[in-house]
Amino acid sequence: MNSVLRRLVLLVVLLASFPVLSGAEDKTVSPLSSQTVQTQKEQAPTSVATPASKPQQSGEEVSASVIRSFATDQSAKSDLVAIQDKTKRLVMFLMGVPLLILLFATAVLGVAMGVYGKQVFVPHMVCAGLSLTLALAHAVVGIVWFYPF
Repeated sequence: MNSVLRRLVLLVVLLASFPVLSGAEDKTVSPLSSQTVQTQKEQAPTSVATPASKPQQSGEEVSASVIRSFATDQSAKSDLVAIQDKTKRLVMFLMGVPLLILLFATAVLGVAMGVYGKQVFVPHMVCAGLSLTLALAHAVVGIVWFYPF
């Protein structure tokens, strides 16, 4: 039991230090300069078509133009939000590797408990809980980043 706990602690330490070992760097985020904000204000459209400016349009045409204006994304992506595909794939990989390790550890502990009668129920449940949490986070991140393709 003591060696199982020691191995579990070693696994957690390795998982926690994996980003440091893989060379992942922290990116510093700087606030937008006033010149960038001024440039964005200049690029913003100043006039918006209103129904009063075109009296010959019917109500359906006006509604369609309003819906079209919401359907098109005319805003520029900010550097603070934009993430490169390479970075997204690296994050998904760095989440996937510990997930597979935790799933394997859960299976090994379950077999040790069920087949060989070892008393490893608590480590088995801890690994199962961590793997479930990481699997949910992995799925959410994957859907948010890659669903629209």
